[in-house]
Amino acid sequence: MIPVIFLPGMMCDARLFGPQIDALSGRMPVMTFPLSRHDSVQAMADDILQNAPAEFALTGLSMGGIVAMEVLRRAPERVSRLALLDTNPLAEKQEVKARRAPQIAAVRDGKLRSVMRDEMKPSYLSDGPNRGAVLDLCMAMATDLGPEVFLRQSQALMDRPDQSVTLTAYTGKALVLCGQEDRLCPVERHQLMHDLLPDSALEIIEGAGHLPTLEQPQKTTAALIRWLEDT
Repeated sequence: MIPVIFLPGMMCDARLFGPQIDALSGRMPVMTFPLSRHDSVQAMADDILQNAPAEFALTGLSMGGIVAMEVLRRAPERVSRLALLDTNPLAEKQEVKARRAPQIAAVRDGKLRSVMRDEMKPSYLSDGPNRGAVLDLCMAMATDLGPEVFLRQSQALMDRPDQSVTLTAYTGKALVLCGQEDRLCPVERHQLMHDLLPDSALEIIEGAGHLPTLEQPQKTTAALIRWLEDT
C-alpha cells in the first residue's frame, strides 16, 4: 500500500497532523518528515526524496506545502497524489521578506516566544472554541524546535521559487484545502492552485483559519480520506 507523507508548517512538527495520523494510521502507512535541518526548500526536498519510499501520497500544510511542491518539481513520478493545505505556490513578495527581518533579529536576541506570541500566532486561527488549546500546542511545537530552526526556516521561505509551472504539469489526483478564515494564505490563493492543477478538488473548511488540521480535524480528515480514496 502506498504511504502518505505529511509535511508540517513553519515551527510545527508531526503534532500538527495528530488527528489525521490517528485516523489514517489504521488504513495505510503514515510518515512525517521534519523540516528543521536545512535553510532552503531545495535541501529539504532532497532530504525527503533520499529517505522516502519509491512512491507516496504527499500532504503539506503551509511551509510543508511549499516543500511538497519542490518535492513534486524534482520527482513528479514518485508523487502518486498531492494535497496542498493552507499554502502558497508563489515566490515570497519583497514586502513579506522585509517583515521577516525584524522577526529574525528578535529571535537571534532570544525572543522566540515573544515573536510567536505577538506576531505569528494571532494570525493563525479563527475564533473557534478550541482556539486556546491549539495556540498552546503551537507554542509548544515552536519552543521545542527552537530559535535555530526558526532562522533556517525563515531563510528557506524567503528564497523559495514560484511553483506555478510545477502544478500545471502535475496530472495526479490533487486536493487543495484551506480554512475559510485563513489570513496568511487566503482562499483566492487556493483557487489559483486549484485552477493550475489539472485534476484537483478544492475544499474550503468553514470555522477554520490557517491550521484546519487542528481547528476542524474531523472535516479536514474527511476531506483527506476522500482524496486518498478517489479513483
